[in-house]
Amino acid sequence: MTPLGRSGVEVTPLGFGAAALGNLYTPVSDEQAHAAVLAAWQRGIRYVDTAPHYGLGLSERRLGAALRAYDRAHWTVSTKVGRRLEPADAAGDDLAEGFAVPAAHRRVWDFTADGIRRTLEASLARLGLDRVDVVYLHDPDGHAEQAFREGYPALEQLRSEGVVGAIGAGMNQAEMLTRFVRDTDVDVVLCAGRYTLLDQSAAAELLPEALRRGVSVVVGGPFNSGLLADPTPRATYDYTRAPRELLHRALRLKEAAERHGTTLRAAALAFCAAHPAVASVLAGARSAAEVHDCADQWEATVPDAFWRELHETGLLPPDPPVVRELP
Repeated sequence: MTPLGRSGVEVTPLGFGAAALGNLYTPVSDEQAHAAVLAAWQRGIRYVDTAPHYGLGLSERRLGAALRAYDRAHWTVSTKVGRRLEPADAAGDDLAEGFAVPAAHRRVWDFTADGIRRTLEASLARLGLDRVDVVYLHDPDGHAEQAFREGYPALEQLRSEGVVGAIGAGMNQAEMLTRFVRDTDVDVVLCAGRYTLLDQSAAAELLPEALRRGVSVVVGGPFNSGLLADPTPRATYDYTRAPRELLHRALRLKEAAERHGTTLRAAALAFCAAHPAVASVLAGARSAAEVHDCADQWEATVPDAFWRELHETGLLPPDPPVVRELP
């Protein structure tokens, strides 16, 4: 287990991202969701991340139901605030937001102190838990002023009251997360998709700054939402169809991995985990089979010769952050 900053909250180096339990893209059954959590337990994964946004609360409800089979003390659970869910009369589904669920609720951006508390209370009710270990401000990109002025102080108050153990922000960009690291007392930031084999933008400022200040980084989206897991013409990158040039680059990475007796998935996970600022890598899964595959890839050896080839061919920059073989 690895501590998050100075908080005392600990996470496993490989975490389980539970967005798919909210029917990301396509439906997942309750049985599949439960089996995925069981598989995570079997493989030693003890950190799991969710959010109200994922399936309009479905991910939280399913995760909470699955966790009831275990001693709460054995799991580190994180969720997110900033999007309140309100009942809605709209017909149809939530596929415009990426989730195959009925549009029975609507999301309301709310980074006020009251909104933060109300959102967390609703999450606890859906999870059936009396506490979560980590709370992130969720995607405050267009709400920076309110997030820094009201949302962050609200999280700091919750931490001081002992309601949560660690606080931070989770985003698909590195720039604002760097500001959180510099200007606040967060324990951890969750950076999704910006430190991968295809995008190392977080390495410029965020990761070095986090390392200097003792703030932990959780890397989400190690496969860039699918492209680095299975690079095909139908693969997604950042939740939309992958651009042709990135697909071509991913295919070259896959070919290089296979030449060196490993897989692209194993290399993608190893790259994310190697930086000393990174405390955990969150990999999403929608089934027990995907969890087991991810754990297998995590445990696989990625040879030094593979990394050398990437540097020599320009598939990775000439001076990247440290890449090491995982034990």
